[in-house]
Amino acid sequence: MANPSEGGIIRRTWRGLTSPSARWSVLSLLVLGVILGLVATVGTQVMVHATGTDQFCGTACHSMQWVAKEHAASGHHMNRTGVKAGCHDCHLPRGYPMVLWDKAKAGTKDIIGEMKGVISTEEKFKKERKRMAEEVWEEYKGNNSQACRNCHVFSKEVLAKQKEFVQPMHQQVLEGKATCVDCHKGIAHTAPE
Repeated sequence: MANPSEGGIIRRTWRGLTSPSARWSVLSLLVLGVILGLVATVGTQVMVHATGTDQFCGTACHSMQWVAKEHAASGHHMNRTGVKAGCHDCHLPRGYPMVLWDKAKAGTKDIIGEMKGVISTEEKFKKERKRMAEEVWEEYKGNNSQACRNCHVFSKEVLAKQKEFVQPMHQQVLEGKATCVDCHKGIAHTAPE
C-alpha cells in the first residue's frame, strides 16, 4: 500500500496547505493574515501616493525633466480656475486594480528606458518624442480619451454653451465619431514636430 506522505510535489504542497496546522492555532493564522493584508494594503496606498506626485514624476526619472517643465507651464498646471491636472490624472486610470497594473507597466518601461539611456539626453528625448506621443495618443483613442473625460464633462448642455465655431467639431465627439485627442494634441506637453 502506498504511503500517504508520498506523491508529487503538487500533491504534497496541496495536502500541506489544506491540512490543519499542528504548530499554529486558527486564530493566530487569522490574525497573521489580517495583519499581513493590512500592511500590504496600506503599503500599496502609501507607495501609489508617494510615486504619484508631479514632483516624483518630474525628478525621479532624469528623462522626464523636460516634459515636467512643459507641464508646469501648461494650462493643465497653471490656469484661471486653480484646478491642476497632474501626471497621474492624465497618464493612469483611476481606481484599483488597474492603476496598480498600469503603474507597474509604466514603471518597468521607464526604468528600462533610463538604464538603456534611450531618452537620457534632451536630444535623444526629442528624437523619440513623436513615437512616445503617438503611443499615448493611440491609448487615448482606444479608451475614448477617458482621462480627459474624468475631469471634463461633455454633454449636449455643455456643447450648447460653447462658442459657435467649436460646436460642430464637438458634436462629432458626442456622436462617437471622434475623441478629444483627435484635435487636442499638445495640451499639457509640447506636441512633437
